[in-house]
Amino acid sequence: MKIKLAIAEDNSFLLNSILEKLSFYDDLQVKFHGDNGKLILEQLRNDHNVDIILMDIQMPDMDGIKATQLVKQRYPQIKVVMLTVFDDDQNIINAIQAGADGYLLKDTGPEAIHSGLLDIMEGGAPVTPSIALKVLSLMRKADAPGTATTDEAVVQLSKREVEILEQVSRGLNYQQIAENLFIAPSTVRKHIENIYKKMQVHNKMEAVQKASRQGII
Repeated sequence: MKIKLAIAEDNSFLLNSILEKLSFYDDLQVKFHGDNGKLILEQLRNDHNVDIILMDIQMPDMDGIKATQLVKQRYPQIKVVMLTVFDDDQNIINAIQAGADGYLLKDTGPEAIHSGLLDIMEGGAPVTPSIALKVLSLMRKADAPGTATTDEAVVQLSKREVEILEQVSRGLNYQQIAENLFIAPSTVRKHIENIYKKMQVHNKMEAVQKASRQGII
């Protein structure tokens, strides 16, 4: 079954570049695209049978941050991946707070984008490695290690689960983690599922944030 996509991008040159990258893969289907967040929301009202939205940040009428917030409020089942040139701290923070499920830079290659989209459909959170490092740094600044909130129980993870979570914090996908730890990708996926259950989180970003806050990684 094909992954159904929508794209929010106001630059026609960059839109064509994204469409070209996606065209390499038969399991991806672009249902529609728009040059601002407002138009994407209007199109979703007519047809919200979309799996993932690739969302630019800086757009006229309604930017990607506001659009992401509204999409997640109205259609929580739809995943939103920021696809942008912006890698500054504030945009990263705003995107995460708005509910973004992933954050990729526009110079990401076709294979990495495709892998990220497959990952997100399995509950992952694709993040460009350089962005993952920034996210981790920001979380560590905001929450010093070992300072879990009083109503938050400290999670106990196995040594292998911690190793995998450290790899996740670097923005690596299942295949890369499997190769680094000499285990099967299916084993990585199972460990991550167990991590989510133990930590009571829903995606990689939440897991990394909680682990950083509790001094696990």
